[in-house]
Amino acid sequence: MRTIRVETSAATILLTEAPEPKVRDRQTGEIAKDAVSGESLMTIGVVYIEEGESSLIKVTVPESGVSEGLALGSPVSLPRLAARPWESVFNGQQRHGIAYRAAAVTPAAFPAVVGASA
Repeated sequence: MRTIRVETSAATILLTEAPEPKVRDRQTGEIAKDAVSGESLMTIGVVYIEEGESSLIKVTVPESGVSEGLALGSPVSLPRLAARPWESVFNGQQRHGIAYRAAAVTPAAFPAVVGASA
C-alpha cells in the first residue's frame, strides 16, 4: 500500500505515552525491527491537534530517533511523519487502520497564540 506524507507544520503534537519497544509478537515478546536497517522500533502515543480537531495516534519511530528530554504532555516534533493504510484478516475478521511512522521524535515548542498579548 502507498505511504502518504503527513504535513505537520500547522499542527500541535503533544506526547501522551512515553516511548516503548514495539512488540512484533505478543506471545514471544519479540521486538519489531526495521526491515531495512534491522534497528529496533519504538512506539509513542501523541495527540495530534489541527484546526480545532484532535486525534490520539500511535507512531512508530526507530530507537535512535527517540530524543532525550521528552516529557509527557509536552509538544513534540515528528520529522518525516507518514501514514500507511493497512488491512488484515485475523480469526476470520477483517481489520483495517492507519499505521503512522516518523524518522524521529524530538522536543518542540508550543506554537504562538494568535492575537495574544504579553
